[in-house]
Order: sequence, then structure tokens, then C-alpha cells
Amino acid sequence: MASSLKKLPKFTLGVEEEYQIIDPETRDLRSHMSKIVEGGKITLKEQVKAEMHQSVVEVGTNVCENVAQARAEVGSLRNKISELAAKQDLVVGAASTHPFARWQDQEITDDPRYHVIVDELKDIARSNLIFGLHVHVGIDSREIAIQLMNQACYFLPHIYALTTNSPFWEGRNTGFKAFRAKIFAKFPRTGLPEYFDSVQSYDNYLETLVKTNCIDNPKKIWWDLRIHPFFSTIEFRICDMCLTVDETICIVALIQAVVAKLYRLLLSNTSFNIYRIALIRENKFRAARNGIEGKLIDFGRKIEVPTSELIMELLDFIDDVVDELDSRPEIDYVHQILKNGTGADQQLAVFDQTQDLKKVVDMITSKFTEGI
Repeated sequence: MASSLKKLPKFTLGVEEEYQIIDPETRDLRSHMSKIVEGGKITLKEQVKAEMHQSVVEVGTNVCENVAQARAEVGSLRNKISELAAKQDLVVGAASTHPFARWQDQEITDDPRYHVIVDELKDIARSNLIFGLHVHVGIDSREIAIQLMNQACYFLPHIYALTTNSPFWEGRNTGFKAFRAKIFAKFPRTGLPEYFDSVQSYDNYLETLVKTNCIDNPKKIWWDLRIHPFFSTIEFRICDMCLTVDETICIVALIQAVVAKLYRLLLSNTSFNIYRIALIRENKFRAARNGIEGKLIDFGRKIEVPTSELIMELLDFIDDVVDELDSRPEIDYVHQILKNGTGADQQLAVFDQTQDLKKVVDMITSKFTEGI
């Protein structure tokens, strides 16, 4: 059947990860990003960037033609950042919150961009000590990208549940598998994007915000899913930071396949049901609270369903595009996440066994280059 369908575009990929810089003795965050970024500029050039807090380092791949290339680049970046950190007697970890670090103790990067944000948002910005995974999927047409953004919103809680990796905040078990989004929600223009019926209506929205001095550029739209203002991509921003490369690339492949499937439906003059953002918000809360262990709502049937069951339905939904994207091994890793638990599940398991948040940090840092 697949052979009778129109061949899919490449759906190129870009992956951004934000890492924690950690003191191996105290296991606390260290405001030492500038040294790592300076060292990385020689070999990594624009692939390594400063973030608002000096204990955060951001990396980004080049444009990747496929999932295999994305894996190679993410693995290489993790290795190089780990090596640069080791030269400063530091270690690196990947999780969306640090188990016990206090935001009040973190230094802000001396950069005009961050000075502006802190001046505008005050402690909302200073307390935003979180780490995320952003995935770009190449889409040439902004009109198509708007339609895909509207439809893909339904699947964001499913993807989010698989990445949950921020159960602790300032030394407390928050009761959430993913507390990062609750911290980020204090920012304006975050969360799920609303429905836009056309690129024109979206551009009118942006123009209004810029003209009224709400924002100085469209990059300050920080939604869970957005059309990137400068690249020809749709950008998924909802994900927690994954512990391992295997998890990250699994999520990258899953996101690419969702976009490809929705695009294929569009070519057939079909579209996935668009549900109210108010309803999808209920599923996002459930995903943040319980990760893969809870229940999400099947809005078509209007019933609660185990999250793992809906994730399996998602795998069935995208199955006919996976082989064409050459990403089946990466997609199949979803089963390992469901079996072994997300980063949050693994963090909580270590804490249950040891009652020691430093041991949780050790687990996080030990996983950073696992499988590379």
C-alpha cells in the first residue's frame, strides 16, 4: 500500500539540548558555562551556546538529513561537552531540573539579551532554572506548517509523557514526573499554542505583539510547539531533557514520524481531528503529573485510557511512514522507555532506594554518554 502513496519529503531535523554543569564533589550546579563555551567554540563553533544561567550549556546539531545523522551529531556533541567539562574538573548531566540546586545561587550570563529578559521578567526569569529538548522538523511551506501545528497539538501530551525527567525541585519531591513545565509556565506566551486558521492570522497576531511592545521579536513566543520565526521548521519545545542519547533520538524519530504522518494525511485531503486546546491541556497536566504511568483522555471516545495504551495507538498511527523515514529501530525504543521508565521514574527509583539526592545526581551524570 505504501508504494501507491506519494513519496514523503525528507523532513530534515535539528536537535537542541540543554545540559547541567555539575561539580563532581558537591553534585551541585556550577556557574562555569563560559569556560566550556569558550573551549567549545574552537571545534563546535555555533553548535554550543550560552544560556541565561551560567550552569546551563546549550548545544544544537546542524541540519540533519535523517534520524541516523541526528543520532551521530547528538552523540558527538555529548561526548565533546563531556570532554570539555572534564578539563575544568566538572561533569555534565541531562535532566530538566537539578534535584536540589537553588536558583537563587545561580549566576546570570553577562549578555545583553539576558539582561533584557531579566529586566522585563524579574524573578520569573531568574528562577527559570530548567533544561529542555527542542526538536525542529523541516517544513518549507508556512501555510502547511500552521495546519500541522494545529493537528500535532493533540499528540504533545503523549510525547511529553515519554520524556518526563524533572521530579525534583530545590531538594523536594514535587509529586510530578515533570515539574519543568510548571516552572516555565510563569513566563508569558508559554504552554500549548492556540488554533490559527491561517498563516495570515498567525502573522497578524505576531505583528500586534511587536507593535504593542509585548515582544521585540517573534522568538519570544515560547509555546510547546511553534513555527520557528527564522527557520523553515516546526519546533517541538514541550519535551523534558532526556537522560540518554537513545531516549533523545527515540523522541526525535517519534516527532518526525508524527509530522510526516499528518503531512501525508494532508496530501490525501484528510486531516487529524483538531481538539480544543482546553481539552489537550487536561492531558498535558496528566502527563506532567504521572508520566507514562497514569491515564490520558481519549477525546474521541470520551474515556480515560492508560497512557501506555494511547502511546501504542500512536505507534500504530505512524507505522506506515516509519520505514520510509528509515527510523524503525529508533521508534521501537519507545517500548524500552515503557519498560524501563522515563528519566523521572529512574530518578525516583534511585531516591526511593537511597534517600540521597546526590545519588540521584550521580545516576543522571552516569547516563549522559551512555550508549554513545
